[in-house]
Amino acid sequence: MSSRSAIAANLALLGFIGFCAWLNAAHPHLYYVAAQEDQALEWASFWSFFIAGVVFLVAALRQRRETGAIPWFLAGLALFCVFVAMEEISWAQRLFGYRPPDYFLTENYQQEITLHNIAGRRLRMIVFRGIILGYGVVLPLLAMVPGPRQLLERAAIVVPPLALGPSMFAIFWLHAEYPWKFTGEIAECALGFAFLFAAMANAAEFEETRSPATLWRIAGLPAVVVGLGVLTAQWSQTRQASNPELLEHARAEAQALAEDLVALAEASGKKAVSRCNLHKRLYTFVHDYDLGDELSKGAFAKRIELGMPEARAKFFLDPWNYAYWIRDRCDGDNDWRTIFIYSFGPNRSRDSSRWRVKGDDIGAYVLRVSER
Repeated sequence: MSSRSAIAANLALLGFIGFCAWLNAAHPHLYYVAAQEDQALEWASFWSFFIAGVVFLVAALRQRRETGAIPWFLAGLALFCVFVAMEEISWAQRLFGYRPPDYFLTENYQQEITLHNIAGRRLRMIVFRGIILGYGVVLPLLAMVPGPRQLLERAAIVVPPLALGPSMFAIFWLHAEYPWKFTGEIAECALGFAFLFAAMANAAEFEETRSPATLWRIAGLPAVVVGLGVLTAQWSQTRQASNPELLEHARAEAQALAEDLVALAEASGKKAVSRCNLHKRLYTFVHDYDLGDELSKGAFAKRIELGMPEARAKFFLDPWNYAYWIRDRCDGDNDWRTIFIYSFGPNRSRDSSRWRVKGDDIGAYVLRVSER
């Protein structure tokens, strides 16, 4: 990677992080929306890793052609990037609305068909930061030392440019410090861009002309990725058909769940069985608060007799096979409080605000002490 390309790549990555910081400060609602599932940031992460996987595959084929070596490392990076891309969008679960196997509904705290969310949070953090430092910093530094460099060459390991080090350190700092909400989503997307730049540099390294990754490629491809992220987010929102029967089922089920929680609160002599500022998938909430036995006798459970599949009832899934959520929002200064159960609705994306059900989300209120 030429010095000009390296500067452009680092500026692009740091500029992306800076733009996200500005968006969070200047337009917090827009930032909040962009960081949700199936929105622009997640789809940009998908496309950056997916395209990086394709470019790494091109680099592997070129390495094989130019050196005759088995390009296991670059091919492995290609598979890794495609795997991460599919994990980002939960293997298209929300896009097509299929129900994951029971194992993922039980063991995955997000009730999605993803492997990385089965692991504990601490392990995920260690692995993520280890990838940043191990691949983005340690490997390039080892390649600067004659002995290790020869071992890497013999093993057909192609390292990323050391020039991407500033961006790698910035991503590591961002993930470690977590300066604002949804920082993890930004770090993942930025890492996708870093892998994409590394893939472009590796592919250029084995070009017959030995030409470096040009500036227009460095600047142009990330712009294409962001554009694809925005367009795909819009497409995923509009492609879902609003089946009237499913909409009616969702309304009735959300109302039944709200009635059950009201009844539990009244039986316990409390205003609510949830705590202030709680926001969880209902399945997780029920297990955390040990409410399974009580809810198994309520209005929601009785929906099984009306045709609701038992598998959906067991895991508190909506008619589109995605989780029902509960939000308990409080403002102690003004004595405001709202609690509602909601589904992401047919577009399978969160449209609701912190205080009310909005967009095509379908929900029912457990408690409303204010209008906001």
